[in-house]
Amino acid sequence: MIGLIAVTAAGRAMAGRLAQAWPGEVMRHSGPVVEQFRAAWHTSDSVVCFLATGATVRLLAPLLSDKHSDPGVVCVDEAGRYAIALLGGHGGGANALAARVAGVLAAQPVISTASDATGATALDSFGADLGFRLADRTALARVGRAVLDGQPVRVVADATWPLPPLPTRDTDGPAGAAVIAVSDRTGVTADLVYRPPTLVVGVGASRGAPAGEIEALIDTGLAEAGVAVESVRALATIDLKAGEAGIVEVARRHGWPLLTYTAGELSTVDVPNPSEVVRGAVGTPSVAEAAALSGARAAGRGAELVLPKRAGAMATVAVARLVPRGRLTIVGLGPGAEDLRTPRATEALRRAGVVVGLDQYVDQIRHVLRPGTRVVDSGLGAEEERARTAVELATAGHHVALIGSGDAGIYAMASPALQMAGPDVDVETVPGVTAALAAAALLGAPLGHDHAYLSLSDLHTPWPVIADRLDSCADADLVLCLYNPRSTRRTAQFDEALRIIAKHRGPGTPVGVVRDASRPQERCTPMSLADLAADPSIVDMRSVVVVGSGRTATVAGRMVTPREYRWLP
Repeated sequence: MIGLIAVTAAGRAMAGRLAQAWPGEVMRHSGPVVEQFRAAWHTSDSVVCFLATGATVRLLAPLLSDKHSDPGVVCVDEAGRYAIALLGGHGGGANALAARVAGVLAAQPVISTASDATGATALDSFGADLGFRLADRTALARVGRAVLDGQPVRVVADATWPLPPLPTRDTDGPAGAAVIAVSDRTGVTADLVYRPPTLVVGVGASRGAPAGEIEALIDTGLAEAGVAVESVRALATIDLKAGEAGIVEVARRHGWPLLTYTAGELSTVDVPNPSEVVRGAVGTPSVAEAAALSGARAAGRGAELVLPKRAGAMATVAVARLVPRGRLTIVGLGPGAEDLRTPRATEALRRAGVVVGLDQYVDQIRHVLRPGTRVVDSGLGAEEERARTAVELATAGHHVALIGSGDAGIYAMASPALQMAGPDVDVETVPGVTAALAAAALLGAPLGHDHAYLSLSDLHTPWPVIADRLDSCADADLVLCLYNPRSTRRTAQFDEALRIIAKHRGPGTPVGVVRDASRPQERCTPMSLADLAADPSIVDMRSVVVVGSGRTATVAGRMVTPREYRWLP
């Protein structure tokens, strides 16, 4: 819950905008400001105050307790120009909240934590989106300073995780380098040990099995397997035991989700210790082992038993470890201008440990990447190779951003990558402003009614197929957005395309040729279909050609396609 504190009309108005934007997430407080602060401090995960920073600091001072448990605080000035992360930048979520507040209020987020200022990954939130827990924070400040100073940091892990980038990360680092470990094993020695959520505990129990016995079995089993309780992500059992009081109570005490599976589901799991007695009782030869493996496999790309079943008087437990899945984020960079790349795309680039893309696109966003990001770039014509590389790295467990211009799903990298990606990798696609939209914005409103996107490149599609589609779309009186229209060696196809269009459109049909939309060399040329046919050399592979429909008109020099058929130019 986000507590909102405001004492002026302007502050209350801005608080109202946040409440409207985030229904159910906020609680607005009223009354004397001291009482507002106390109420928000004790009931909220974070606080947004519409006050001067000095006043906020004075009001906060008596309430401060522990940086690891205090709420994050964001302070917004009276004019709503700045959203300042004042307290709890990473651990309290104030940095992320400041960015969210700024997005709603059209303000500037002000974030002063060192890792954000330098663009480095923050160690106090390292792997937080993966569920990592930091076992001991004692060395956090020291290792964090080493990262900020560019000193060698060595990362060791039990498995390949989709980690964010770290500067000078070197798995073969020199002696004396700070060591960061990602491990569910006890006895690991490192400066910082992060516990990943890798373990699922399977539980079988007789009716009335006490919580104390189940919990003691789990504790003993984890110790025997040499794994940490902080890495347990869930309990798992058969659905017949979903309401078993002892199991439910143990899950509640630890805050573990309780996963349940049918006897039919569990009976298909190959386990080392099946029991015909158990099969006769509940319809499956295994509960604890099968449930543990099922829960781990569902969360990863594979699983192994680290503790075969151990039985007590009324319960059995087993522990399985998942193999983490990698992440593939397919990112559309937009048409080229910095301010037309979406904030979500920028954040995705900064989260990824590996970036794969065309060299000229990588150059556009290299300054955005965090120190330590691995870059895999290649030249023109290697689309399938780039897609394969990205998928292979993600399947191996890394966090990979595969980039493309415009929108990655339109004549770009999403299709070849998703043709190769299997269920053992998590995939996210971040949309971008595509070239047709950027071109249309420069031309006016040519896409105001139905339209079609067509690529004239016959590298992947036979030309007769393209010609047939073009003829059909032109006959249907759709506005045409032509991608990859003409290259230095491929000119005949464009000439034929113009002849096909001319069968269905008059010579005065408005046309727009936009080259390098939103980039420094941008060129926007409105003309007629006849003008374009007379001099097609204006078009090249960096152009988008927009051909109007039979109802598209030129109004004050702008292409306009009416939204309705009643409108007459």
